Amino acid sequence: MLTTTDQGADDSQTRNFKLIAHHDLGGFGGLGEGMSIQIAKDGRRILWLAHESAPKNFTALDVTDPKSPRMVVQTELPQAHMRSNSLEVTGDIMVVAYQTQKAGQQPAGMEIFDISVPEQPKSLSFFDCSGPHSRGVHQLWFCDGEYVHMAAGAPDFTPRDAKDDQFYRIIDVRDPTKPTEVGRWWLPGTREGDSAPAPVRHTPEFDLGFRAHNTNVYPQRPDRAYLGYLDAGMIVLDISDKSAPKPICRWDNSPPYAGFTHTVLPLFERNLLVVTDESVVDDGADWPKLVWILDARDETNPIPIATCPMPSRAVFAKRGGRVGAHNLHENLPLPTSWFSDQVIIGTFFNGGLRAFDISNPYQPVEIASFVPPAPPLAPTGAIQLNDVFVDERGIVYTVDRHVGGVYILEMDF
Repeated sequence: MLTTTDQGADDSQTRNFKLIAHHDLGGFGGLGEGMSIQIAKDGRRILWLAHESAPKNFTALDVTDPKSPRMVVQTELPQAHMRSNSLEVTGDIMVVAYQTQKAGQQPAGMEIFDISVPEQPKSLSFFDCSGPHSRGVHQLWFCDGEYVHMAAGAPDFTPRDAKDDQFYRIIDVRDPTKPTEVGRWWLPGTREGDSAPAPVRHTPEFDLGFRAHNTNVYPQRPDRAYLGYLDAGMIVLDISDKSAPKPICRWDNSPPYAGFTHTVLPLFERNLLVVTDESVVDDGADWPKLVWILDARDETNPIPIATCPMPSRAVFAKRGGRVGAHNLHENLPLPTSWFSDQVIIGTFFNGGLRAFDISNPYQPVEIASFVPPAPPLAPTGAIQLNDVFVDERGIVYTVDRHVGGVYILEMDF
């Protein structure tokens, strides 16, 4: 089903998704890349959401009835220069990433919460990642209840270039009151004192950093970490010895593309990798930012075989804000997460939410889209859908980067 007002004022579009609810989070609808669902002890389904920037830290919504979401709790950040862009929940434990605007600011790191009573999150510990060259933690992954995999700085890490300040770190949280680092890896040549040469920088307008972003680890291959490493492309690590991660492969499309590799989603049974490059410049200036399909039958040599169809640059670049790929539903290995290795769902900022049938990996086909109208007071004049999570019921949650809050959808495909 397609409904659209592309010829009208709001440029909204819905195809094979059905909007069933929207929540503006009390006027604080700017959300980051952290969404996770908890099944509370009383049976309620709680959606935890990380905010893109201050003043709010995280918000919880009761989405037991997805057509009627209700706010459970909303918390404040202690400093205006902080953001809590990423969070994850396993059981009744939640981990939250804290990143500062500038290196050297505090607090910067990871906080661990007991959320057994969702209305009253209780801090259990804080893992400090602050330092003279650190902005803290940008992203984290926590699915097994034992280890947090994160993109973070550290007090003892001095990058050769300030933009290369975050790298891959593994934190043991089996005792959530005493998180401890057990391993780390960075792109050789990015740290002061490395024997390897510094990487060749991208052109100035697209030199955004050789640093870690997503750090995904799955139970199908617990000895592998799948890293989106921004200007360094996609990297797979052997983490069978967590104290000494070792590179398996690196796939980099930039140049000629504009870098900022964000997400690496392995589809194990199909020997595929789905890789996104994030759009980070308004009005399509870094076009195209794509969703790539890689043949990973030989994990030491992944080969690109297709890209997913893109929204029209001619149409969407005129709408304001970013346009292009960002994040995917990442098949989180949790009982509250939907899984598919045939359908990929991703966010495209002002290009909205899009779903692709990749049953033929050489010819992905777009099968659904959702582009809501610009929220009131949207600073770019357009929607900026930032992240997506699909629960095991097939309910889709997608969030706006600036003010729009959370949109709750059903799939009509």
